[in-house]
Amino acid sequence: MGLFTVDEARDELSTLLPVLDEIVALRADAAELAAAVALNGPPTELGGLPELKAAQARLDELMTTVQETGAELKSLAPLLIDFPSDLDGIPVLLCWLEGDRSLDWYHRTDLGFAGRRPL
Repeated sequence: MGLFTVDEARDELSTLLPVLDEIVALRADAAELAAAVALNGPPTELGGLPELKAAQARLDELMTTVQETGAELKSLAPLLIDFPSDLDGIPVLLCWLEGDRSLDWYHRTDLGFAGRRPL
């Protein structure tokens, strides 16, 4: 996949936000279900093993949807998505973190998240 301009990444993010919101919700459900099916885990109204497997399968589908855009899924908890880009000839990743509603950060590819700066 190619590089995103800032505008292209922001457009893609706006399309992906419902998918990302669903990932966050399903991740919480899957955690609760996993605890419920574990030995002596507390019961949950969400269900049991079949519901856990369904949640995991849906999470896989959603993560594939994100990756098929060319965005990089860096972390599931917290959810972290990077869009490969180039700013003034420097390879960067436009960086979206769970809780953000827009794409306002980047970091150089050689610095990682610790080098995150506002666009």
